[in-house]
Amino acid sequence: MNAMIISRIVGAIILGIAGAYSSLPIYEFVSGFIPKLSLSQGATIAISSTIFAIIGFLITPYLTVKPIQGLRKLFSKSAPQTLLSGLIGLIIGLITAAIMAFPLSLLPNPLGSILPFAGLVLFAYLGIALFVTRQEDFMNMFKNMSPKAGKVGKTGSESGRRILVDTSAIIDGRIIDIAKTGFLGGSLVIPRFVLNELQFVSDSADSLRRQRGRRGLEILAEMQENGDVPVIISDVDVEGVREVDDRLIVLAQQLRCPILTNDFNLNRVAELQGVKVLNINDLSNAVKVVLLPGEEFAIAVIQEGKEYQQGVGYLDDGTMVVVENGQKYLEQTINVTVTKILQTSAGRMIFAKPLNGH
Repeated sequence: MNAMIISRIVGAIILGIAGAYSSLPIYEFVSGFIPKLSLSQGATIAISSTIFAIIGFLITPYLTVKPIQGLRKLFSKSAPQTLLSGLIGLIIGLITAAIMAFPLSLLPNPLGSILPFAGLVLFAYLGIALFVTRQEDFMNMFKNMSPKAGKVGKTGSESGRRILVDTSAIIDGRIIDIAKTGFLGGSLVIPRFVLNELQFVSDSADSLRRQRGRRGLEILAEMQENGDVPVIISDVDVEGVREVDDRLIVLAQQLRCPILTNDFNLNRVAELQGVKVLNINDLSNAVKVVLLPGEEFAIAVIQEGKEYQQGVGYLDDGTMVVVENGQKYLEQTINVTVTKILQTSAGRMIFAKPLNGH
């Protein structure tokens, strides 16, 4: 028997008893309007008890179980930092209201009776609202005021940084190599709905998607085991939003943290809404080898190019190198000179020609 049924039964019993005790006053009150009303005392008690019991059966869950379930759902989806900030704000608001209660009670009635209670509600609400909305600022202030703040330095600030991770970044696989370098400098927060989407991909009927999804789960498990960067699986969610990308953006706005992704569309939409994005593709392009026209390097020609007599090779970072007259050097490593660099939406392309003597 669940809590809803128990609350209905208890409410029906309590209000039924209350209806039995109040049946005679109700009968006298109704008799004043209907003089010819003739009911025995037992019938009056039975009717009143039945009506009150029905009312208790219907409304009790909405006065007891439903509010508790709503609060539990709200608390389960709120970050611990938010709950702590709300509790601190409530305590400070109640202390302020207690200090103001005595001078307010000295005012003439009815203000002296009403304002202390109104101040209690008002200051409690203001305390919670202030500390929840500015929680990051207050937490940073308390950290800076602590005696260990000077010793913690950069490491302390980095440990408090949170980064939301998108499904595409996990599936991509490069996240684990980036984490090992130590450049992220924070905790990776993976919402439960992102983990659910990753599981959905790993159960896909398409073999390629299924393989990528399972690879993402393996990468996530490996990151948790290695501990190079703290990985947090969070149950915090967003109400009223169904799409995973939209939920990530709203959550990033609420937590005031960036999103780690390589999804182009999510990148653009998040930036339009003022959310900072850490794009793995942008990082990859930023650390690619910089070559200028006239520089020489060695390249392995592995395939033919689209144009006549062209050969194609690739640098270690995946940059395509088109070698003029390089078709005759297939399956060979030759020295080339950079002639032109072309930046396209697909990435960077380098055009080169063999050195003299090749």
